[in-house]
Amino acid sequence: MAYRSLVLGAFASTSLAASVVTPRDPVPAGFVAAPYYPAPHGGWVASWEEAYSKAEALVSQMTLAEKTNITSGIGIFMGNTGSAERLGFPRMCLQDSALGVSSADNVTAFPAGITTGATFDKKLIYARGVAIGEEHRGKGTNVYLGPSVGPLGRKPLGGRNWEGFGSDPVLQAKAAALTIKGVQEQGIIATIKHLIGNEQEMYRMYNPFQPGYSANIDDRTLHELYLWPFAESVHVGVGSAMTAYNAVNGSACSQHSYLINGILKDELGFQGFVMSDWLSHISGVDSALAGLDMNMPGDTNIPLFGFSNWHYELSRSVLNGSVPLDRLNDMVTRIVATWYKFGQDKDHPRPNFSSNTRDRDGLLYPAALFSPKGQVNWFVNVQADHYLIAREVAQDAITLLKNNGSFLPLATSQSLHVFGTAAQVNPDGPNACLNRACNKGTLGMGWGSGVADYPYLDDPISAIRKRVPGVQFFNTDSFPWFHPTPSPDDVAIVFITSDAGENSFTVEGNNGDRNSAKLAAWHNGDELVRKVAEKYSSVIVVAQTVGPLDLESWVDKPVVKGVLFQHLPGQEAGESLANILFGDVSPSGHLPYSITKRANDFPDSIANLRGFAFGQVQDTYSEGLYIDYRWLNKEKIKPRFAFGHGLSYTSFSFDTTIESVTELSLVPPPRSPKGSTPVYSTEIPPASEAYWPTGFDRIWRYLYSWLNKDDADKAYAVGIAGVNKYNYPAGYSTVQKPGPAAGGGEGGNPALWDIAFRVPVTVKNTGTKFSGRASVQAYLQYPEGIPYDTPVVQLRDFEKTQVLAPGETETVTIELTRKDLSVWDVELQNWVVPGVDGKRYTIWIGEASDRLFTACYTDTGVCEGGKTPPV
Repeated sequence: MAYRSLVLGAFASTSLAASVVTPRDPVPAGFVAAPYYPAPHGGWVASWEEAYSKAEALVSQMTLAEKTNITSGIGIFMGNTGSAERLGFPRMCLQDSALGVSSADNVTAFPAGITTGATFDKKLIYARGVAIGEEHRGKGTNVYLGPSVGPLGRKPLGGRNWEGFGSDPVLQAKAAALTIKGVQEQGIIATIKHLIGNEQEMYRMYNPFQPGYSANIDDRTLHELYLWPFAESVHVGVGSAMTAYNAVNGSACSQHSYLINGILKDELGFQGFVMSDWLSHISGVDSALAGLDMNMPGDTNIPLFGFSNWHYELSRSVLNGSVPLDRLNDMVTRIVATWYKFGQDKDHPRPNFSSNTRDRDGLLYPAALFSPKGQVNWFVNVQADHYLIAREVAQDAITLLKNNGSFLPLATSQSLHVFGTAAQVNPDGPNACLNRACNKGTLGMGWGSGVADYPYLDDPISAIRKRVPGVQFFNTDSFPWFHPTPSPDDVAIVFITSDAGENSFTVEGNNGDRNSAKLAAWHNGDELVRKVAEKYSSVIVVAQTVGPLDLESWVDKPVVKGVLFQHLPGQEAGESLANILFGDVSPSGHLPYSITKRANDFPDSIANLRGFAFGQVQDTYSEGLYIDYRWLNKEKIKPRFAFGHGLSYTSFSFDTTIESVTELSLVPPPRSPKGSTPVYSTEIPPASEAYWPTGFDRIWRYLYSWLNKDDADKAYAVGIAGVNKYNYPAGYSTVQKPGPAAGGGEGGNPALWDIAFRVPVTVKNTGTKFSGRASVQAYLQYPEGIPYDTPVVQLRDFEKTQVLAPGETETVTIELTRKDLSVWDVELQNWVVPGVDGKRYTIWIGEASDRLFTACYTDTGVCEGGKTPPV
């Protein structure tokens, strides 16, 4: 069988699809948005069979208005989705955030996703997911709007990178899957987001004056990088997915038939429901046909007067035949089946908090001009002992980048001087800024919808003072002009920050994305470090940051003895850091991204944001597969600190073997056919199912699914007569497809997860003084001579030991699957193992992408230490 590579710059003609029929701005040549119809039915996967059977029984009893009601939110600030209360299906509460329960009291402010990724600790990532799920359930939510794997972290300046887990698809995928597993085991529906290409905040949203930017992505890059975490999330059974604000290859994600119908629902076999991001819904019929199942929060793009593209309009579209009843039935069934799948029909708590006020009583319909009041907050405390998990994540994520002369850890007897406002909580209070849209005091999270309210903020200076009561603290980001000359024994600890967030807010001139091409620390932090370094002979720098920084103006100074990245530690910023500084715990965090010496070490497509353009902004992924360490390795550029880098107070040795588990074929075995799906009548329902109830008292700006009798009757007459004149998109069909060869199960062909090689690694703490934890990272090098262009090495798995005392050992096991050894062939439209004819893959084992110690060869089954890695 022939198989070929995708040459960067040439793209498969079916790479991505669209369903909009309105004219679109042109995209660069080769980037295509082809149609994929109809929306695949859900319910054909065996593990969802029971949930879909229950859903079919319930949906078959619903009226048209009940069906359309539960496919949308009831309006911005109004609360949740619509309901079918007559049949016992409630309004569903969908709630952020990326690090807990947003806009609620008595919750835990966990460390951010980027911090969690820096732990490289699967057990801890899962435990955080469990705790987040428990808190969402305790607050009565139905759907957790996380985790986020889009943005992937392609652009270091990207505003929401910190919500995800790092700039690598495998790190993102494994962390997301573990988070989803932990959350959903608590009966909460998780949401994988944002599908796809939301790699910068500026110009992401459609509005009446300009379309959102187009992320132009080729087919192979889509599959091997940006889609990878989504596939892994679907594989573990994620219940919902959220589309991105932007377009892909010219078509808006919320109505992108190839992304939703073709890839997510058919190729990846996604069985849950697909929702729009808030206010990104820009069409009615188009988005329904393209596979969108839920419109949030229900309003049109500009939510001023209580209008919707769905609700009553969706009722009209079904009655007049524009949207087939079959499509609506599948939309509703997917939502109801997911509700059943996670047991939410069995004593699931109702929401006990309001996102709009912290008072006991508040407006019942906040967006209405006039609203009755009632109790909206019950002040339920759901924190339990989750602070322990939050602290452990914050602590194990701290990444020691530099430790000259093993200067760290500090002794409590040392004379310490602390500089920088980030050492202390915001004096106005940790929650003083709405959605944390300021950078004042300790930086525990970025800003936007992905935040949570702090129950408290344990700041670094408080924790340091517990150990060193006499520490001097200069609560300023400028070096004090009156500062006395320090003694040679004085140690300075300097805190610096860099913030970012969602484009909904502008903070100190940053419109979501970081606007400094040099990735400088905020508040003249780099200048503060340099000034301190002029006076002190020993300086420690602590960075609280959303991502990489430019450290070049001071990192090589001999007096800068240590550099630590706290990332975004959440509420437990103090003790977690003090435990590392004073040696109670050895640092074990590793960078979830690379830190370069120059911003232009990356190509323009990565290093810079796309700016204003008349018409649609074009963000073309011309770098293809080569982001972060993949680009640096390809171009032989040495970073300041590479992806995966992280030091310890001790040292480790790795003893490695390799086991072949499954013999692989060139492509996966043929997929199984789809199972049966629910069957309903496809006849247009009576117009009376959409009539307004007699004497109903309407609430302004509350969204309803009913129509006036005359409107419903007119629509029904058109539908029954078959004279609907809707201009369907090219390629539109109502005939269900058998599904692509690459599909066959949740996440894709089930054989993609067959274990190909198992690599046991025995880790020994070879130090003599400190206990510590080792991060074992596995990177794959593809065979030479294959007809595919592949990065030099790619992360494929990782494990972390427990705390090992000096001389103690532990064996962890690395596993590589068929998919890990495959590439996406754009002609075959399938995953191909290019080394099945005995070619040598090399599995490199080490502590970072540039610290690889052992080479394991798949052709001989031999592992050798001391080999020279290719990077």
